[in-house]
Amino acid sequence: MSKIKTTILTGFLGAGKTTLLNSLLSQSSSERIAVIVNEYGEVGIDGQLVVDTQDAVVELNNGCICCTVRDDLISAIQELLRSGRQIDRFVIETSGLADPAPVIQSFILDEVLSARLQLDAIVTVVDALHVEQQLTQDEAVEQISFADLIILNKTDLVPDALVIQSEKTLRLLNPLARIVRTSRCQIASADVLDIGAFDLKNILSIDPLVLDEHSHEHDKSIGCVAIREEAPLDPGLFNTWLNRLVQEIGQDLFRMKGVLSFSNEARRYVFHGVHMTLEGRPGKPWAHSEKRRSEIVFIGRNIDEAMLREGVGSCLSSLPALAS
Repeated sequence: MSKIKTTILTGFLGAGKTTLLNSLLSQSSSERIAVIVNEYGEVGIDGQLVVDTQDAVVELNNGCICCTVRDDLISAIQELLRSGRQIDRFVIETSGLADPAPVIQSFILDEVLSARLQLDAIVTVVDALHVEQQLTQDEAVEQISFADLIILNKTDLVPDALVIQSEKTLRLLNPLARIVRTSRCQIASADVLDIGAFDLKNILSIDPLVLDEHSHEHDKSIGCVAIREEAPLDPGLFNTWLNRLVQEIGQDLFRMKGVLSFSNEARRYVFHGVHMTLEGRPGKPWAHSEKRRSEIVFIGRNIDEAMLREGVGSCLSSLPALAS
């Protein structure tokens, strides 16, 4: 039985992993891809943002697959293998705070995974706009160091001189990986999938103890606040509050993302933020049978949960939500 090729997508918070995943899925019309999306918070946003697909999509929330939900990753893959459905490829999107080493270890040491799956490449997405800030975090350094392919994303947002400097920094951390510049992770799937770049010998040269059992501990000052709100939000109030929030504490907000239910809007609204940068767009319409609600995740250093909940609560609309 031939092994199923597996690609791991990693990268720090907000780098563009889900954008890359959607690009790959959109370019693959004939393959049956099993997708596993891991999120640090208890509310899963990224799973909702995966493009409509016939492929299997499994969400693993409330922890990183390098530690808290590592057993869940193994169980999810084994369950998909037992399901009998056709699977041509696995693509796994880790959380932005995941250490790749324990994930790699799972594929090497677990008997079922090592027998049925073949690691094709560790693909790390790097945010060119915030790379210097993010390299202060151990996880970001580890993600780059273990990469077989580095996608330097958002290069359209920074001057060429800074892009060149970032490439030099990345090359010091990882002299072997191929580096590709992108905007919005636009890259041909042939340059990401089936590249046969994973080499255990290279990984062992980086970390000789990678196959030894060890636990990964996150920086205890970094926390996650997940908010669900059933009542509709006022778009003007929310926009004003969010912009004021990033002005006040944006340096400590590593990642913000949400799927929002605005009053008198038939479509959901999707927003993303990294530090001081915010962007948003209308999403797909709410289905008639779908329960409308806003789901928001904030990840950052020493964040005040009560303040965030109070802020979102201050943005509730006095108008009823538009019926789907």
